[in-house]
Amino acid sequence: MATVIMNTARTENGYSCACDLLPGWVVACSGDFEQFKKEVEDSIKFYIDCAKEDGDEYPAVFDEEYEIVYKFNVQSLLEFYRGIFSFSSLETITGINQKQLAHYASGISKPRPKQAEKIANGLHKLAKEMMVVTV
Repeated sequence: MATVIMNTARTENGYSCACDLLPGWVVACSGDFEQFKKEVEDSIKFYIDCAKEDGDEYPAVFDEEYEIVYKFNVQSLLEFYRGIFSFSSLETITGINQKQLAHYASGISKPRPKQAEKIANGLHKLAKEMMVVTV
């Protein structure tokens, strides 16, 4: 099964993404992530249907089974969630100095791949821990 990467950002009211396989194609949606994923799937289907109807070329991956992977922009995630988590908390979660996290969130610097992976792993670990919380 092929993987289609969506370069995704968290926005003030929702989410947006673009895909390198579909030049000029962008989706933005207010609301929750589940609504956004549905919009992405619907938009891809519409894009491909129009391309077929018009006789335009499009990536063959969309004729097969494929999996959509949402690759989040570190800057937009940190900027959005800074109102929920302090940089001190994010330092504890990720192991990255809070001053450096603030630089990533503001766009002053961009994390190296290893740093971005540490941020992602820390947030994934937190999410897994939150999933096992029982009431």
